Amino acid sequence: MKKAALLFAAVPVAVTAAVYFLGPASSDSSPQDRAAVEQLARDQAKAKAEGDAAAAERAADDKLIASLPPGLAAPAKKELAHQIVSTAAISSLDWRRSYAAIEDHGNGQGYTAGIVGFCTGTHDLLVLVENYTKAHPDNGLARYLPALRKVDGTDSHEGLDPGFTAAWKAEAKVPAFRAAQDAERDEVYFDPAVRLAKLDGLGTLGQFVYYDAMLYHGPDTSPSGFYGMRERALEKAELPSEGGTEREFLDAFLDVRREAMLAKKPDTDTSRIDTTQRRFLNEGNLDLKTPLQWEMYGDTFKVP
Repeated sequence: MKKAALLFAAVPVAVTAAVYFLGPASSDSSPQDRAAVEQLARDQAKAKAEGDAAAAERAADDKLIASLPPGLAAPAKKELAHQIVSTAAISSLDWRRSYAAIEDHGNGQGYTAGIVGFCTGTHDLLVLVENYTKAHPDNGLARYLPALRKVDGTDSHEGLDPGFTAAWKAEAKVPAFRAAQDAERDEVYFDPAVRLAKLDGLGTLGQFVYYDAMLYHGPDTSPSGFYGMRERALEKAELPSEGGTEREFLDAFLDVRREAMLAKKPDTDTSRIDTTQRRFLNEGNLDLKTPLQWEMYGDTFKVP
């Protein structure tokens, strides 16, 4: 439906202009002109219908979601989700320590920084700083925007060293920048993951499974991206919203995700699946009820 919405956004100006200037197909118009006008009118009507259908579908989805329990979006569960993710990222339940984190892990993505690992090489860090600068033009990172645009899509530090890491850590002390990181995380990763999981008929655990996968693999349609993995899981199991069981679908999704992690890097530690999410699933804890215990990279974590 997104393509339809984009098409509708682009078509009306050209179509309206063509119909206005050419006017109704008159008797002295050429067959080609009349055919062009008629085709443009059909395209416009089709685009409008598709746009209306997309809006109606989204409204219906919004209504359904509003009728469901908050799940992972409940404040306590959202905090728990960030804590679990943090044990994988920094081996600590204190996820707020990550606001100031910044490091190049040598994975080809440049600097990785902040609460969800925004990267200078994967566009999301650039978007974060651009959006933050619109609201706070005099921030300490704004001067690095030309360099961030230049290195976007690469692992280069050109124009960023030696001051960018210090500037990031300093800006992370500013409440507005921490709020900007929260907002970007929610808009790009958390909210879309939870929304789709709810529409797929998944409970709180399934919503977390989607969220963690969205963070780690990125929201793209490649075979190792979140949406690509979801499509592969659908080949193995039905969604709960379509008559399948939550347990079977999550089993299939975690299998696909584990394969994707190992395909990218065979020596990857898959604790976030094997001894965390799979553990919750095997325990039947589909609501992520606390107290909760899991292992991440050999360390044990508990939330009372």
